[in-house]
Amino acid sequence: MSKELLASGCVAWRRGADGPEIAVVHRPRYDDWSLPKGKLERGETLLACAARETVEETGLAVRLGARLGEVHYDTARGPKTVHYWAGEIRSGAFEPNDEVDELRFLDPQKAARLLTYPHDAAVVNRFVEIGVPTSTILLVRHAEAGNRAKWDGDDDLRPLSATGREQVEQLDELLPLFGPDRVVSAPPLRCRDTVAPVAAAAGLQIGIEPALGERGYQTDPGAGLARFRELAAQPGVTIVCSQGGVIPDLVAALVGEADLGVDPGTVAARKGSTWVLTFVDGALRAADYYPTPTG
Repeated sequence: MSKELLASGCVAWRRGADGPEIAVVHRPRYDDWSLPKGKLERGETLLACAARETVEETGLAVRLGARLGEVHYDTARGPKTVHYWAGEIRSGAFEPNDEVDELRFLDPQKAARLLTYPHDAAVVNRFVEIGVPTSTILLVRHAEAGNRAKWDGDDDLRPLSATGREQVEQLDELLPLFGPDRVVSAPPLRCRDTVAPVAAAAGLQIGIEPALGERGYQTDPGAGLARFRELAAQPGVTIVCSQGGVIPDLVAALVGEADLGVDPGTVAARKGSTWVLTFVDGALRAADYYPTPTG
């Protein structure tokens, strides 16, 4: 039985005068119109592949957003699965290359009609269903810290463990793919240290949010949820690093108001994990959980 081929791609989009415009590419080798995509390289994550292949095929750098699902089909080399994300275009310009000789920016309806394969049109329809995001929150649980029972100091000062520092290195590759505009953290040192490298690389200061730490949240959950909604109302992408006593309750409250197929009673929040929460005009439209620091 042939080994499954894995690939990733993007619905690469930009804001146009009349709504979003999607990049659709023509591949002369196949004489087809498709979405930018390509195969994983050795050791590469699906998310990193989606961003890299979009640049290589179109010259356009994107920041990733909501997960748009996956498509399956057979090739001469065996079964293939392609994972897709929304990708907001941030910079770059197209130049014809060996893989792609033409790129067109089209509104989603025209793009879906031009695409050669129905499964690509279905991915575009999923993008339309979610909508153009007004804000995105990357809700990160801090990385592994030292054993609580063996720490006799202030628990807010308990440092990351060796495993936690490895997780931070992995998050430092994952989180920038989403193009953060700001970074905030609960007060504990382990939370701040989890996102410090990402913030430093992006030239961002870390804002401290006591209401989103376990102590503050357990004292007044309503105030914590209200503060989270304020952050979600800010345009762009915000990283929020918090704790296990906060994240499941926050996410459960949000998904409980939306029909996203996420059970509020089983919200996970492993250490080093990330929830990518996509909002459109204050309403939660997508909630994607990445259980490991690699995505």
